[in-house]
Amino acid sequence: MAYHRRALRLRKNIFVALFGLIFAAFMLSSLAVAPAAHADEVGTDEYDYAISGFVKFQDEPLDGVLIKVEGNGYNAEVKTGADGKWKIGVPEAGTYTVTLVEDTLPEGVIVAEEGKDVAEVTFGQSKTKAMNFFLGQGERVTVSFFDQFLDRAFNGLSFGLLLALASIGLSLVFGTTGLVNFAHAEMLTFGAFMTFTFGPVLGFPIWLAIPIAVLLTGLFGFLNDYALWRPLRKRRVGIVQMMIVSIGLSITLRYLYQYIYGGQTEQLPGATGAEVITVGPISFTIVDVWSMSISIVLLFAVAFFLTRTRIGKATRAVSDNSALAAVSGINVERVTSIVWIISGLLAGTGGILWAYFRPGVNWDMGFQLLLLIFAAVILGGIGTAFGALVGSLIVGMFVELSTLWLPSDMKYVGALGILILVLLVRPQGILGRKERVG
Repeated sequence: MAYHRRALRLRKNIFVALFGLIFAAFMLSSLAVAPAAHADEVGTDEYDYAISGFVKFQDEPLDGVLIKVEGNGYNAEVKTGADGKWKIGVPEAGTYTVTLVEDTLPEGVIVAEEGKDVAEVTFGQSKTKAMNFFLGQGERVTVSFFDQFLDRAFNGLSFGLLLALASIGLSLVFGTTGLVNFAHAEMLTFGAFMTFTFGPVLGFPIWLAIPIAVLLTGLFGFLNDYALWRPLRKRRVGIVQMMIVSIGLSITLRYLYQYIYGGQTEQLPGATGAEVITVGPISFTIVDVWSMSISIVLLFAVAFFLTRTRIGKATRAVSDNSALAAVSGINVERVTSIVWIISGLLAGTGGILWAYFRPGVNWDMGFQLLLLIFAAVILGGIGTAFGALVGSLIVGMFVELSTLWLPSDMKYVGALGILILVLLVRPQGILGRKERVG
């Protein structure tokens, strides 16, 4: 038992250390990329198409006004320069929505006409489009802090539930095998691309394409274990070496997706253009309602599986001590295979919901969530499914609520900051225990 606890602590330390390295790399890459664009120019070095314009008040340019561009699964934002000009590169021709964020205007300045803070821009033969804003003087109606808080808390809950589907699968795999699976994010992408393949590409109705994609992702998880991880376990390959293999698998799958589907962002049916429903200060679409409902049902199903079924209890036993579980008559390899299938099913569903939440499907969409998935797993308690749920809800809520105080492009950094603060008080995570990881 002493040896097992030491091995368990080593696995946890490796996991946390790797997360620290990922976080450091993420921050360094952000610092390296940021200076490439001017304060009033974003994405112009990366994309051929661009939308540009200026913001003026009584023929005087306005500095620091936030402009957002959304469409075709892409979104970006930029602030005007001292000359009032702005420019945003976009990945492809199409229709984009340009929004001037009125809250960033100087005091006493408003959009001259109601509804003129939002406009649609459609590319034709030219690769550049212009969108200018002429502003007037008047009284601006503001949304109270409490109303903003409620609306963003709702969005945070929706995002947290989505994140939980992805995090629980990763946590279960780590608990039963000790593997830090960096390729877990690619299972999310696989689920979204299978939905796109069977839906828009092959013409299946979306209500049929989604369950097919989820089942195929579960099969993909099983094949991952059967063809790769089980042979490595039988050869007694170390955890660190297997982690390095998972990094290589992640990179390989990511660029395989790009080779097959291209680098553009694709849309699933119903992902855009859904009618917005407003209840008090909270705005949402019917897609949001379905996403949250599906997430809650699946999370209750996982909880029932782990606490009420024989296989679920065996899974927790293997997480506690796989050697003791094997001596007790539990088929550890069978349990591990089931865990990989469940991990794939949850990841596939999470990927599909993420494609609707963003919205859009592209080759590295899962990788964009990987840092937050690791944060949720560590925050809740490494190897605990219920801890991953709690960690995901905290991360999701904090990501959305932090935009009340932080710029939107820093919201993920805020979530990682709260992770560090919690670990300083409770290093094993919220629900983690030193003697148990399942």
